[in-house]
Amino acid sequence: MISLKKLQKQIYANKIKKGFNTTDIYKEFCLIHEEVTEACRAHYRKEYSVGEELADVAIYLLGLSEILNINLEKEIKRKVLKNHKRVYKRIGGVLTKTRA
Repeated sequence: MISLKKLQKQIYANKIKKGFNTTDIYKEFCLIHEEVTEACRAHYRKEYSVGEELADVAIYLLGLSEILNINLEKEIKRKVLKNHKRVYKRIGGVLTKTRA
């Protein structure tokens, strides 16, 4: 299986090769938002393209991570461990974090 870090580098290299944006961070966030919206719309309409739209979200996210020099694989693993250790309690019908 390929690492996310290697995918980040491949995605970034493709952005450079094709002349896509690699400097406007806010534009990249907006493009990620757009792809999430497209995935949501495809799901709502029960279209077959949901998986492809989610792949676009991941591609933009990995590309942005490489632009920002963030090892997303490392950050995901760290966050999964942090979330695993969190304790939640239902308060007034709402699931609420009680310990970080």
